[in-house]
Amino acid sequence: MRFRLSPPGFPIFLVSVVLAALVIATLYWRVPIVGHYVSTHRFWVLGAAYAALLLGVVMEGL
Repeated sequence: MRFRLSPPGFPIFLVSVVLAALVIATLYWRVPIVGHYVSTHRFWVLGAAYAALLLGVVMEGL
């Protein structure tokens, strides 16, 4: 079985980068609005960022 990998689309890539940047930002600064949730669940938010990127690579058309 071979996987046909494709580069992720720009929206998926952007979602992944924004989520990862939020996690990193909450380590050093107070981020308003979503900062409390992200700082409480850093591991899972970063996991969601990588999962979105993985889905963008594995599924064609995302």
